[in-house]
Amino acid sequence: IDPDNVSFCLLATDDFECDIALQIHFTLIQAFCFDNDISIVRVNDLKRLNALVGAKGQLEDAHCVLITNPAEDSWEDPALEKLHLFCEESRSYNEWVPEITLPER
Repeated sequence: IDPDNVSFCLLATDDFECDIALQIHFTLIQAFCFDNDISIVRVNDLKRLNALVGAKGQLEDAHCVLITNPAEDSWEDPALEKLHLFCEESRSYNEWVPEITLPER
């Protein structure tokens, strides 16, 4: 993965999930993101994230979702900018990977 093409990283896990291999995987992803100035957010509802990013009728493994930049340099998404600011503020309070709750539909 080219870090210059990644805008954001979502890590998803359920509170009851105690998979050691998954936690090691998350640690490696976080190190990659920190080294490449990629903002990270943890979401607490894996099923909801799967529903948002997966195709209907397919069970997707969305423990890690990378949001990539579009091809055009001039394109900016105000929602992503707001999320980046949220992450920067969280880091100023020593919360390196903030957790958000996904809204219900």
